[in-house]
Amino acid sequence: MSRFRDALAAPGLAAIAEVKRRSPSAGDLRPDADPAVLAAQFAGAGAAAVSILVDERFGGSAEDLRAARSATSAPLLAKGFFHEEAQLNGLSRAGADAVLLLLRDLDDRRAAAMLARAEELGLDALVEAHDADELARAVELGAEVIGINARDLDTFAVDRGAALELVAQAADLAAAPEGRAGSARATASHLADLAAAPEGRAGSARATASHLADLAAAPEGRAGSARATASHLPRDRLIVAESGVAARAHGAAAELAGADAILVGSALMRAPDPAAKLRELLGRPLVKICGLTREEDVAVAAAAGADLAGFILARETPRRAPSVLPVPDSMLSVAVYVGERGDADSDLAQLYPRENGHRGRDGVLLRGNRQVARVVDRAWQQEDPEHIERARAAEGRIVLAGGLTPENVGEAVAAVRPWAVDASSSLETEPGIKDHERVHAFVEAAR
Repeated sequence: MSRFRDALAAPGLAAIAEVKRRSPSAGDLRPDADPAVLAAQFAGAGAAAVSILVDERFGGSAEDLRAARSATSAPLLAKGFFHEEAQLNGLSRAGADAVLLLLRDLDDRRAAAMLARAEELGLDALVEAHDADELARAVELGAEVIGINARDLDTFAVDRGAALELVAQAADLAAAPEGRAGSARATASHLADLAAAPEGRAGSARATASHLADLAAAPEGRAGSARATASHLPRDRLIVAESGVAARAHGAAAELAGADAILVGSALMRAPDPAAKLRELLGRPLVKICGLTREEDVAVAAAAGADLAGFILARETPRRAPSVLPVPDSMLSVAVYVGERGDADSDLAQLYPRENGHRGRDGVLLRGNRQVARVVDRAWQQEDPEHIERARAAEGRIVLAGGLTPENVGEAVAAVRPWAVDASSSLETEPGIKDHERVHAFVEAAR
C-alpha cells in the first residue's frame, strides 16, 4: 500500500504542505505552529499530503508527527536527516506514511539499505536530489518518488531555474513509453546488491549522470535521447518540485516542467492564514493578461494577481510589443507568435498558425520545444458559436482565450474548467493600452 505515492499520482498538480516552525536559512517562521491544527487545515485546503519536520533544528520532533496523525487521515511525510534503519522504525510507529531520504547525506549503499527497510515497513520514500548526479543515483536506486530541491543546502540559496531544468530532465525520462518493465522487477534484488556493495556509488550511476548531462545539452529536448533512456526512469515515477514555491506561477512553472507535485513549506508558514495560502497556490484557472506593451501595464496585471504576462510579437497586430518586457517574480512571461516561432527570451511561448494573413483559431503553449497546453481560441475578429463547446470537449491542459471579458469569464470558467484563461482586447482603452480597472475586474471574476 502506497498512500503517499498514490495521493501524489492523482490528476493535476498535487501539493505536499509542510509544517515547520523554523529553518536554518530563515530562522523562526511560525514558532507556535500546532502540527495537529495545521495538518487538518492543510488536508481541508486540498493538500495531497502533509510534511512534518521531525528534526530539532527545524523546531520539530516525532511528537509533532504523532499529533498530526491524530488530527488527519492524510498521508504524512516525515522529514528530517535519516541515516539508520532504526529511525524509520520509530517514524513508522509515530504514524508516518513516507520518509525523506537525502542523497546528499547518503551513499548508495546506505540509501539502498534505507529504501529496503522503508519497503519492509510499508513506507514510501521521497528520495531527494539536488543535481544531475544525484538524480542519476536516484534512478539507479529505483526510487519511485524523486524530489528535486531548488535549495542549496550548503548556502541555502534557491536557484529555481536550475531546479526546473532538473525537473524537466527527470520528467523527460519519466515519460518514456517502456514503463516499469525490467528495471522495476529488478529493484528489490538491486537494492540488496547495492546495500551489500563495498563501493557505494556504482559505475552505472556515473554513466547515467553523464547521460543526463548529455540530455540537458541536446537540442531536441524530449526526442530521441529521452526515448533511449526509457529503462532508466519508468514513466510511473513521480517528480516533486521542492523549495522556492511562493506564488501560483512558481507552481505552474514546476507543473509545466513536468512535476507531479510541489512541496511548500516556508511560504505557508509565513502566511497569516496558511490554509488560505495553500488554496491560493493551488487555485485554477491561472490568469493571463495578453497584449501587454508597457511596463506600467505589466505592473498593474501583477498587482491584480495575474499569473501570466503575454507579449504579442506577431507583425500584423496593433498590440505588437517592443519585446518581452521584464515581469515580476510572481509571473511567467509568454511570447506570442503567429506562423513562425521567434527566439525571444521568455518563460513560455504561445504559437498560432497564420491563416489568410492573420492569426488562426487555436494555438499551443510551449515550454522550450515541448507542447504543455492547448490554446482554444477564436479566429481573428470572427465569431465562433461553438467556442465554449470546443473547449469543453478538448482534452488535457486547456488555455481558454477569445472573447473573454470581466462580464463573461466567470460563466466560461464554470462551463470549461480550464487550466488558464487569457484576455487582451476586452481589457483595453485602445490597442496595446490596458484599462487598469478592467484588468483588476477580469482577474477577480476569473477566480
